[in-house]
Amino acid sequence: MKVCYPGTFDPITKGHLDIIERASKQFDEVVVLVMSNPNKKSLFSKDERKELIENTLEEVGGLQNVKVVVGEGLTVEMAKELGATALIRGIRAVSDYEYELQQATANMALDENIETIFMIAKPKYSFLSSSIVKEIAHYDGDISEFIPSCIIDDVMKKMNGETE
Repeated sequence: MKVCYPGTFDPITKGHLDIIERASKQFDEVVVLVMSNPNKKSLFSKDERKELIENTLEEVGGLQNVKVVVGEGLTVEMAKELGATALIRGIRAVSDYEYELQQATANMALDENIETIFMIAKPKYSFLSSSIVKEIAHYDGDISEFIPSCIIDDVMKKMNGETE
């Protein structure tokens, strides 16, 4: 079974990585789908986010059945285009569930053949979000507990307005 794990991943966190690793053990192929959210202002471009995720996957030894794709438009349409039969969504709290239920229901109305599978965040990641990481980094806080070590410099440089 091929699944998509869509998100903005701006930047990828250890919570995202945990969902990717767990999904890779449950499914034949996992496509990490880097998308835009019109309600969020991204720090990194979609291509930069793709590269950060690929660097992270390389750091953890590579997951042979995981690939990263930049998407555009409706998530359910991208999943169908990629040949996926389900979307993976991480749930941290009740508030996530309420939002994700709305999204899953809308996706079901758009294509009833694409299922949504919820994966519960491990307790140590239940508070973690890319927004929290960016806020801590903005004040030069230590983000090493929250994101993969290989992307810390990238995040701090971007937060400080440095370009490559």
